[in-house]
Amino acid sequence: MAYYNTNSRSPPPLQHPVPTHPAYIPEPPSTPMSPQGYQRYTSSPPTQSYVPNVGPQSHIAPSYAAAGVGSGPYHHPVGPASPPRQPHPSAMGPGGPIDFSSWGLDNTTAAFGMQLGHSAVAAGQEYVQKNLGGFIPISMLKHHFNVSNSYVSKKLRLLLFPWRHKPWSRRVIRLENGQSEWAPPREDINSPDLYIPLMAFVTYILLAALQSGLNARFHPEILGVTASKALAVVLVDFLFVKAGCYLLNIPGGLSSQVLDVLAYDGYKFVGVIVTLIAGLLALGRTLWFLVFMYTFLATAFFLLRSLRSMVLPDASATAAAVNPSQRSRRITFLFLVAVSQFVYMGLLVRV
Repeated sequence: MAYYNTNSRSPPPLQHPVPTHPAYIPEPPSTPMSPQGYQRYTSSPPTQSYVPNVGPQSHIAPSYAAAGVGSGPYHHPVGPASPPRQPHPSAMGPGGPIDFSSWGLDNTTAAFGMQLGHSAVAAGQEYVQKNLGGFIPISMLKHHFNVSNSYVSKKLRLLLFPWRHKPWSRRVIRLENGQSEWAPPREDINSPDLYIPLMAFVTYILLAALQSGLNARFHPEILGVTASKALAVVLVDFLFVKAGCYLLNIPGGLSSQVLDVLAYDGYKFVGVIVTLIAGLLALGRTLWFLVFMYTFLATAFFLLRSLRSMVLPDASATAAAVNPSQRSRRITFLFLVAVSQFVYMGLLVRV
């Protein structure tokens, strides 16, 4: 037996729930930049109107049906365009504001990173000045790196051909406050610098590695071994000179003498480099030895004449005069410093 429903009406259609929140993240209202440089930098995709697709028999609340979806509390008001945002002052370049959007960065975020980097650099400089400034003033380091292209070329020529150079005395300049100091290297060829010794030190390590590679003896550790050997030679030479100055009671400021002695110790690398180049050119054992002896004699003569102003200063520059016995001991000390370069340079050319 079949049972039929007496109610012949069709069931009501299925209806989907109506969302009560927008389908996009609304753009917050733009705020002007504060005096401290803060501004909102959130961004969201462009807004699109959303109208739910509901049937004719929709059960939308009257408030929504009357006002529409766009009138909800999350509606983005359509009004006059907000004024363009100004870039942060630290993100300005010499030709105008820098656009970091091509790098995937927001301008405000990039400006904050630049400001943080400047603060870190300033803190590092303050730390170096606080911890190293008492031993070696930063101004003295700047003085020894104050060089020019003409000075470097003339100094290299002097290191290799010092035989006829005159005079050897260093220049003194007067400051506006009435004090006097040594002229910087760019103004005085007799002034010691740290630029040439540092560049010669690095070049020596590279040439030693190149020569080892040409002899099929290269391995990565040779760079560290060569640098350690060079630093050990410079340290031994430095301690020998400083110990002699202390025992002979040679006057002079500690910081200035430290940098001057390091500069004079580093000039030997120029002669070592010339000897290594002679070895790379395969000039023969005899010519190589002649080049080594010439560079040794040139370095020794240069140190004799340059260190003389430090070991045997003029009588007008010192308060106490140097008696004959002290003068004799200091001349012997200068001779030992010059002769010891043969040992140091002989160790450095063996790579």
